This record gives sequence, structure tokens and C-alpha cells, in this order.
Amino acid sequence: MELEKIEQNPGAVHKYLEINSDIILNSIADGVVVLGLDHKILFINRAARELLGRPEAEDLLKTGKCSDVLGHSGCSFDCLINRTIKTGEHLYNYDVTLERGNKRITLSINTALLKDEQGKVIGGIEIFRDNSLIRELKEEIKGRYTFEKIVGKNYRMHEVFELLREVAPTKATVLIEGETGTGKELIANAIHHNSPRSEGAFIKVNCAALSEGLLESELFGHVKGAFTGAISDKVGRFELADNGTIFLDEVGDITMHTQVKLLRVLQEGEFERVGGTKTQKVDARVITATNKDLKAMVEAGEFREDLYYRLKVVPIRLPALRERKDDIPILVRYFLDKFNREMKMEVTNISAPAMEQLMDYDYPGNIRELEHVIEHAFVRCQGRTINSEHLPKDLQARGVIERVMSTEEPLKALEKEMIMKALVETGWRYGDAAAKLSMSRTTLWRRIRELGIQKGS
Repeated sequence: MELEKIEQNPGAVHKYLEINSDIILNSIADGVVVLGLDHKILFINRAARELLGRPEAEDLLKTGKCSDVLGHSGCSFDCLINRTIKTGEHLYNYDVTLERGNKRITLSINTALLKDEQGKVIGGIEIFRDNSLIRELKEEIKGRYTFEKIVGKNYRMHEVFELLREVAPTKATVLIEGETGTGKELIANAIHHNSPRSEGAFIKVNCAALSEGLLESELFGHVKGAFTGAISDKVGRFELADNGTIFLDEVGDITMHTQVKLLRVLQEGEFERVGGTKTQKVDARVITATNKDLKAMVEAGEFREDLYYRLKVVPIRLPALRERKDDIPILVRYFLDKFNREMKMEVTNISAPAMEQLMDYDYPGNIRELEHVIEHAFVRCQGRTINSEHLPKDLQARGVIERVMSTEEPLKALEKEMIMKALVETGWRYGDAAAKLSMSRTTLWRRIRELGIQKGS
């Protein structure tokens, strides 16, 4: 009978909701904090107290400003309630961090305005939930696509990961092939650090950076008086790598004379220092890398065939970034996290147009170039989101040209791109956009209709 009265009288429903509001708010899992315009806490529910590690409600209502109680990164960086009051726009799923004891947790925050009967703003509401578990699960999923610091989910990279897991525990010689910037050194590091030799030294040599005489001295060492300037004995990189791993980068650049000595080390595990007669024994795993076609060099007589086959016991080819574009979003997120840590910034998003430009670009410098692009964007970005204007100019221009050239009407597509860019940059103020494009407002309106341009398109 009482239930029928409530159903027939909406006012009674509001009355019972008001009476039970504390019970309702305290029963939900999300934290709820109600604030006045003076930023004093008017209400805080049970979930919020638990998230903040403050079980007693009474003392929280007396402590003063909400920042003294909440203290998350949104308070110190830019008060979220202030922003909501100023703009009138609610925030949804806004990530902040909160230091609680020795633990840092991630909160996802929604905000809303508190109004009186006349619609006047009298405060704000902050609703938040702990996203730390979700973030941990994401990290766990991300771990499926990584091997050490190598990031990727493309099927070509999965093949590389499987091969790495198989070859790392062995002593096999590995030849890593791939264009400049594809991450050959990271692969070599991963092999070493996942091998039984991980406790030994990992010695790197860039063969392209050294002349023939200097490279021999670096690799095998020299004795005093071996050449002008050799004022004392020197230990070579192979000796330093004993019981560890030596990584020879750009191995295709070594001369025929040095190739003979390298072949001997691989076959016999021995060598002599430059100018010396004593045979040195060494047990070093050899990993080499090149951006050249060694097989073609063998056919041209520029590289020893016996050494080539000795080096490529296990060949690993790294795909260029243009061959694995589905990895770009994962790599971008990886670099965002990296530069946020290094630069003490909080750039958490990348706009859809900027991501589209990153996806359209071919990256002749591969992953290294993508890293530099994101670093450039960090330098120019003053907020939390990387937009198209933060990307390098040459990438912006090339991305647009490639995109419009793939359409049936490139000139019309280019005009649409230009108008869209002007509208976005001016906040869709048609007069300002027309001035930016050096055309009349009437002409701009006509071209918008003819090209089918809509806000949000």
C-alpha cells in the first residue's frame, strides 16, 4: 500500500531519496566529495574516506580546503572543480595520481556542478575511483608485447620475439639485419641479458666509426710499440668480453684484412694482439648487426663468404617501422611514458588528427625517428595533449600530402584539409577562419557546404 502511494506521487519519491541520500551515496563503490564554493568539504562518502585512507568523516569536514584532504595531482596542477565552475563543462574519466603513504595510486575523476533551486552554482562534486588495478592489468597485457625494452604486437615482431626466446639461452652467433633505427642494439642487449652470460660483460663496438688500424687495436688490443702512439700494452674488446658477449655493430664496414682475423676468433676462439706474437684464448659470444645486404656484398666480392655464413648461424631480420605500422600507437604510448618520466611532465593524450599524421608517415629513420618526433612534441606541448601543431613541420606537410594524394581528387582533398585546419585552429569561428585563409566569409561558407565539411568530421 505504501509502495503504491510512492509510485503515484513523484514528490514522495524525491522526499525518500533526500531522506536516504547518505545511505545511497555511502553504498556506492566510487568516492564522492561535495564541495562548497569556498572549497570546504560539505560531504564525503565512505568509499572516498577509504580511498584517501581517512576512515573518520568528522575530522575531514573540519580540516578546511579540499586540497588538504584530497591532495591528488589534479589539486596541485590545476584545481578540477575550479575548471568545471569556470567552463561549466563536466570532466569525465580524468586521470590523476594520489600519494597514499608509500604507494602511488591512479584515480579516474568525474566532476559536476552543485546548484540551488534557482540554478545558481553553489559548489561542485568530485567523483573518483581507483584505477590502479586497471592500470596494472594494462601493464600486464603490455608485457605480452614486449621483450626487454622491445615493443610491438605486429606479427613480424612476434616472430622476432619467439626467435629471441629460443636463441638467447644458447651460445649461437647471431646476425641482426635491419635498417638504421630499427632497434638492432636493443635486440643484442635482450639476447645477452636473457642468456647464461648475463652476469658477464656486454661489450659494444661500432665498426663503422673506426679506421682499419684503430678497429683492429680496439678489437684485439695491441702491444707497446706496435705502432706510433702505442706507448703501452692495451687490452682489446674481445678480451674484455671474455665469458660475456661482444656486439659488433655495422659489421659490413670492416675491411677484408680484419675479416680474416675475425673469422679466426669465431672458428678457433683465439687471436694475437696487434704487434704481438702471444696467442690469446677467449670465450665470447659474438652478436653482429648491419644495415647492409651482406649476401650482395659476398656476391660482389666485398665480404668473405666463409665469414658471412659463420656470422649468420641465427639471422634475425628486424622489419622497418613502415612494415609494422600497427605498432605505432604502442610505441607512441611507450615514448609518452618515457618522456613523462624523464621530463617530469604529464602529457597523457595525443589527439586523433596528430595520431593520424603519425600513422600516415613512413619514418625513413624508423623507431629512432619516431622517438625524436615524440620528444619534439613534448618540447612544444604545454598541456596534457599532443596536437598536430606540436609535431615537426616536415612530418605535418608530408603526412597531409601523402593523405590527399591517395584520394581520387587530390586538389579538392587538399582544400578540405586546409579549411578544416583553419576551422580547428580558430575554434570554428568562421570569420577568423576566413581571414586565415584569405577569403571572404561567404566564400568560406560556400566551400564548406560544397566539400561537405562538418564539425567533428
